[in-house]
Amino acid sequence: MSNTNLFQEFPEVSTKEWKQKIQVDLKGADYNEALVWESLEGINVKPFYNQDDVKDIPSYSLPNNHKWHIGQTIYVGDHNKANTKALEILEKGIESLVFIIPDESTDFENLLSGINLNGLELYFNFEFLALEPIKKLVPLLSKGKAKAHLNIDIIGNLAKEGNWYRNLEKDHEIFAEIVSLGTSEISIVGVDLSLYQSAGANMVQQLAYGLAHANEYLNHFVNSKKTEKSFPITYKVAVGSNYFFEIAKIKALRWLWTTLASEYGITSECSILAVPSKRNKTLYDYNVNMLRTTSESMSAVLGGADTVSNLAYDAIYHKDNAFGERIARNQLLLLKEEGYFSNAPQITNGAYYIESIINQLAEKALALFKQIEKSGGFLESLKKGNIQQKIKESAEKEQKLFDEGKIVSLGTNKYQNPQDRMKGDLELYPFVKTKARKTIIEPIIEKRLAEAAEQKRLNDE
Repeated sequence: MSNTNLFQEFPEVSTKEWKQKIQVDLKGADYNEALVWESLEGINVKPFYNQDDVKDIPSYSLPNNHKWHIGQTIYVGDHNKANTKALEILEKGIESLVFIIPDESTDFENLLSGINLNGLELYFNFEFLALEPIKKLVPLLSKGKAKAHLNIDIIGNLAKEGNWYRNLEKDHEIFAEIVSLGTSEISIVGVDLSLYQSAGANMVQQLAYGLAHANEYLNHFVNSKKTEKSFPITYKVAVGSNYFFEIAKIKALRWLWTTLASEYGITSECSILAVPSKRNKTLYDYNVNMLRTTSESMSAVLGGADTVSNLAYDAIYHKDNAFGERIARNQLLLLKEEGYFSNAPQITNGAYYIESIINQLAEKALALFKQIEKSGGFLESLKKGNIQQKIKESAEKEQKLFDEGKIVSLGTNKYQNPQDRMKGDLELYPFVKTKARKTIIEPIIEKRLAEAAEQKRLNDE
């Protein structure tokens, strides 16, 4: 159809005219009090956006050829069973495998046996730090021409556990040797941004901490000339339920990484693995978790994640099971194949609201990043407890809103089903585990918003 310029006869409506019309419809109510709300990040969200909101601000767009992959996580407790599972789910539409490697005993040849690695996107999460297993894995990946992300993150382990794997010097020594094994197709370094989100950090904090976290690695390897001017890095991002803000967060993250990397003369893009957050998931009325993870997966795709690995609706209280995994996998398959989300990342480019939020998140995160660097950097802030304290403050603010019902969780703090019983269904402990141990820094603790309410309901059953 030719361009008929159907809308040329309509005059443009200015921001002032929109506000005047809204003010009339409000019948005397205050515009700011009635329609403008403030996010947890301190961003005022307006009822409408137009071209004036993006005038003279920079923007960041994904490449036109950007694609995303459907991922699934596999725990490698037994490499033969994990291999069988990987082969099965690859036949069922999975395009990317996310392996959790618990210890050094994993036989990678058996784990990857029969899998066509050529062009396959692989992610690894090692629950230990050791050189020899990586030395065995990298040649297998290179030979198979896989695109792999090893996600080695010694600072992330320190933040989560409160201790180095061994000690600062030894961890950095092993880490440097592992980094030297990287290739253009095998990314070694990872930054686990999901930890900060799951502990209650707001989006500005998540972005700033993720940037400062990565900058520690850039400072160490690039400035010391231990690497070339290519430094591929993989971010693991947890996606929450604030739909448009989460889209903006992922786009802002890629933009901020590009900005930071350019300061070091690095042109390599970051890779983003997105997973739904556990922070807002619930034990009671657990089927609502499917709605949450669908929305969060959509945000991840529209934000430009490279791989989305969904979370089963019962993941917080059930061990891995075929039904929960099948539902989680099919949610992504439906989005991609039936919902036409295969090329969806491009459709948010130029959206006034999202572009405005991207810019505000990026600006605020960059300002916080500069504060962290001025005070000695991310590691120093962790050692002083500054990062932990700021996350706690943000988490308490969010928890208060949840407890007051201002952050709504259907079936938990609104519209509870009093007949719901869960005590007999718990295969996993769904709450924060308190275990006294000696640490060199205060660890960052992940906690779900519904935990206190759920513990009370369990006790009352």
